[in-house]
Amino acid sequence: MRISEIVKVDSKGRVTIPLVVREALNIFEGMTLILIADPERREIILSPLPADKQESLYELRVEFKDVPGALAKTSEKLAELSVDQVTTQCTTVKRGEYAECIMVVDMSNASVGADELRDIISGLPEVRFVQIKPLVR
Repeated sequence: MRISEIVKVDSKGRVTIPLVVREALNIFEGMTLILIADPERREIILSPLPADKQESLYELRVEFKDVPGALAKTSEKLAELSVDQVTTQCTTVKRGEYAECIMVVDMSNASVGADELRDIISGLPEVRFVQIKPLVR
């Protein structure tokens, strides 16, 4: 089920999340949300973030060859390493050449550290570039 609501931005750049949306997503006062802005798509994504996961969240940016299965192989490798994908947003940058995914990943149960994860994902044949950085600084 999708919920659509129209909201206005106030003079300080704030929007109010409608009650029906807050209730559906269990968003409450004081809760932390992840905000991901995509200027090319003119899109904002807000996702609730459990307080106990904030320190283990990383932004993982991966450039792939634009071939079928490239994202699936990366997702499989993340699952093998017990890295949880919180959000994933992918875009084909140049059709038939390369695509880019920006993922927020939870590494609280990961079997590797951030640098080792970068090296493992970089070693996949479909991957052109990997960058990883902590989401909370």
